[in-house]
Amino acid sequence: MTETKTPPPPNVWPTLRANDARGLIKFLTEALGFEATAVYAEGDNVHHAELAWPPGGGVMLGSARPDDPHGVTRPGSFSAYVVTSDPDALHARAVAHGAKVTQDLCNTDYGSRDFAIEDPEGNRWAFGTYPGEPR
Repeated sequence: MTETKTPPPPNVWPTLRANDARGLIKFLTEALGFEATAVYAEGDNVHHAELAWPPGGGVMLGSARPDDPHGVTRPGSFSAYVVTSDPDALHARAVAHGAKVTQDLCNTDYGSRDFAIEDPEGNRWAFGTYPGEPR
């Protein structure tokens, strides 16, 4: 019997704000495959949302607020690199959902297969097979 290990919960949470947080959550879940694990909202105002990346990790996001006391990231100024085992399928899924491709699928000189998109808020997401250097 093989034991499947559950990835540990994230201890570093990239965060972003959105003018249309509900729309961004919909895009990230439907077009890219994130999973909404928590959404605390009143109407269109998302106070806090957590989106898990199934292989591990995730992001937190919420609606932009002009009076935000934490001085968090402005909408559209976030970027991230996300590891995926199948960038070709993810690229096709993202394109099918209307993602704006900013870098077509390519093979890098360090052995990764990558592409990049811009989400409806203007955030930049790169996806590829490069998992980082081993520790």
